[in-house]
This record gives sequence, structure tokens and C-alpha cells, in this order.
Amino acid sequence: MLRNDTGLITWVLTDGKAGDELQALSVTEALGLDPEIRRVDPKSPFDWFMPWGPIDPRERPGAPNSPLAPPFPDLLVASGRRAVAYLRFVKKATGGRTYTVFLKDPRTGPKTADLIWSPDYDRLRGPNVLNTLTPPHRVSEGRIAAARNRPDPRLAYLPHPHVAVLAGGDSRHHRFTQADIARFVEHLTAVAEAGAGLMVTASRRTPQALRDALVALTDRHGGFLWDGAGENPYADLLALADFVVATGDSFNMIGEAAVTGRPILVFEPSGGHRKLDVYMSALKAHGIVHPFEGRLEGQPYEPLNSTPKVAEAIAEGLSRHRRALGLPDLAFLLETP
Repeated sequence: MLRNDTGLITWVLTDGKAGDELQALSVTEALGLDPEIRRVDPKSPFDWFMPWGPIDPRERPGAPNSPLAPPFPDLLVASGRRAVAYLRFVKKATGGRTYTVFLKDPRTGPKTADLIWSPDYDRLRGPNVLNTLTPPHRVSEGRIAAARNRPDPRLAYLPHPHVAVLAGGDSRHHRFTQADIARFVEHLTAVAEAGAGLMVTASRRTPQALRDALVALTDRHGGFLWDGAGENPYADLLALADFVVATGDSFNMIGEAAVTGRPILVFEPSGGHRKLDVYMSALKAHGIVHPFEGRLEGQPYEPLNSTPKVAEAIAEGLSRHRRALGLPDLAFLLETP
């Protein structure tokens, strides 16, 4: 991997959506780099035509508070539909000197960036496209190992088996109805009454009715629910889990849980999405996920983490790119992951 003393200018470029930005940060962190976070905010009519149209001229280099203010980066990692035009702008403005990486399908073809990571469930393929089953994320195997070696004292009192509960929320494709909430809590209650220790965390998308139900559940059964106070124990929950229960509305959340090697039990709220169905089917075929119906089931598996693979592909591609341009070679900065 790349060391942090390279002197490279690195940008993470998104429109600020948490999922996109965290994925981009995950691979730059895995490379040992400290990127500048650049957030684009195109206004109408320019955002109507993205990802195919031009950048909003109000965000051009030289404009006040431009997200493209020079010096331009050596490495640009972008994600999100509205970042595509800005990546292409930088690529052209630097004459191809900037090595560009896009995470997920840009919808504008594989030539959009020098390297594209796209999940297996998308159809994008090409010589510069890396496809993996799970997305890159910030929950590294090192963080999991450290948390297992030094357990969070807030979780130490819980009985075994430990069950991490990752509650998502409403999205474009999923909705937690009152019936969904009742069914989810009923299944979790069955697990708690069988003696499991629940370790619960909610997300910013979690509807208040579901959040309140989870608070009441953990109060009744002596579980733990992170209420936002103190350090976020997310990695600790995953590290100490014997089983993981996750709601089926998030690619990233389930991908993060797969790094544990522990069975993942998925609760499906109302709605659905074809790509998420394909993703879940592939994980089921690998014995990683199982439907959550109030029982703990499944066996441990080899932990699955795509982040190092994506980071390594970026490091190797950037080194080849710089050699081709006659720039200082980065081969001596590459280390075995």
C-alpha cells in the first residue's frame, strides 16, 4: 500500500452523501493517504443533466469557494452521480496527469475514469473495471482484531451469544411500516428471551418509531443501544458479535458485517430493489447471509473484505500511470498489504 509520506495531493470528491464519501475515504485510508475532501453542489439546470452534462460553471476553478480550486490532485477518488462531470473536468484540465478513480457505475461508460470499482451486481465491465462482491468500507480487519483484543467495557456485561443489531431505515426503495417494526421487534424479542445479549445501533435513517421500539426492547432485556453518547462502538459491536442481525436496506451495512466472518441474519422491510436482491442472493450462495426469523442460525465463514483489493488496484494503477507519464515512480512506495 502507499505510505502517507508520498507528498501526493489526493482528493475525495463527492456531493457530500455519507455513503459515497465514506466509501472513497475507506480506500484512501487503506492506502495510508490523507485526502482533501471536496464536495460539489451543482444547481439547476446543470444537475438535471448529470452525470452526462458539464459542471456547474459557478463551481469552476477560480470561482469563489470552488470545489475544484487548484492545485489539482495527483489522485482523485470520486463517487456519486453528481461528481462524474467534475472528475471528467479535472481529467481534461490536467491533460490526464491526475489519476482518476470512480467508485460505482458512473453511467457514462468505463472510459470515464482511469480505474472504476463497480459491484458485481452492476453490469459494468471493462479492462479498467474492478468488480467485487462487497463494497469498500472503513471497517478493517485490523479494527476488528483490535476491538476483540480490548473489548469495549460498555459491552462486557452482556451474555453470550452476543448479537449485533444493525438497524437501518427508510430509503428510496424501502420503508419500515408499523407492521415491519412490530415483526422485527418480535423476532429480536425471541432472540433476547432465549438468552442472547443484544448490542444495538441505529442509523441516521432509522425512523423514530423503530428507534423508540429498540430503546424499549433493550431496556426490557438488559441489552445495549448506542444513543449517541460517547465514542461510537460500531466496530466493537461487530467485533464482539457471534451473530449479526442487519436490516436489508443497505449494501454498505451488510458488506461491513461480512468482514467479521460471523453469520449475518437479514431482516427485510417493505419494498425492495432488484440489485439488492442480486447482492443478497450472492451472499446467501456463499453462506454469509440468512433470513432473520427470530432464530440464530448459520456458521462462521472466511471474512470477506474487498477494501484492500480495491486499494491495491488503485496503488498499482497509479504507479503505472505515473511511469507512463515520466513522473517519479511510486513502485518503491508500494508495500505488500
